[in-house]
Amino acid sequence: MTRTSIDLNADLGEGFGRWRLTDDERLLSVVTSANVACGFHAGDAATMRRVCALAAERGVRIGAQVSYRDLAGFGRRAMDVPADELAAEVAYQIGALEVFARAAGARVSYVKPHGALYNRVVHDAEQARAVVEGVLLTGGRLPLLGLPGSRLHACAREAGLPVVTEAFADRAYAEDGTLVPRGREGAVLHDPEAVVERSVSLARSGTVTSHSGLPLSVRARSLCLHGDTPGAVELARRVRARLEEAGVRVEAFT
Repeated sequence: MTRTSIDLNADLGEGFGRWRLTDDERLLSVVTSANVACGFHAGDAATMRRVCALAAERGVRIGAQVSYRDLAGFGRRAMDVPADELAAEVAYQIGALEVFARAAGARVSYVKPHGALYNRVVHDAEQARAVVEGVLLTGGRLPLLGLPGSRLHACAREAGLPVVTEAFADRAYAEDGTLVPRGREGAVLHDPEAVVERSVSLARSGTVTSHSGLPLSVRARSLCLHGDTPGAVELARRVRARLEEAGVRVEAFT
């Protein structure tokens, strides 16, 4: 099946205090959904407020990027957090971002786990249920953005929450459809043209070549463009332009 539309999302607001990592303003002119750091792996109150205002101004959907409480490790370190504690912390992060989204005349439209939590809830049903419980604690029915076939999506469906499948243009895939860990060689694609070509392939046919060279089916409604890589803005622009040239409509999933 050829997909005619796709959402472009990027991780934004990943600074803290005077330190800024992502070029939020320029990326918000390209993407259709913004995964905003909620203060646990990056981000702070002023940053969240600024990014929400910019996103609302441009009509970009605001998503809560929830994480383990790990500022020092940028949310990428494995952690064992009790389920009830994790649920409360997920709800806390969503609630904090919602304040700034509403102040900007918008709202939080979806939730996406970050880093170690994102990878953990692919297979860990207990942690996945905790994330879902955290979303339910906020009182809404927010969609959960994540890998196709993940435990997170299975738990979300059981709870009656919408799910949105996601693919990565600049990450290597294992044969089972999971992401190759960042510590392994070749886990992140650095060739801009390869990232652009993969983006079009994912959007039009839902296919990608795995790390081992085998063809892999990845059906996704949203495509992630990492905002913390060198040249991220120009790469995002190239991806969007090539998608549109290929007849793919770039639009938000919510």
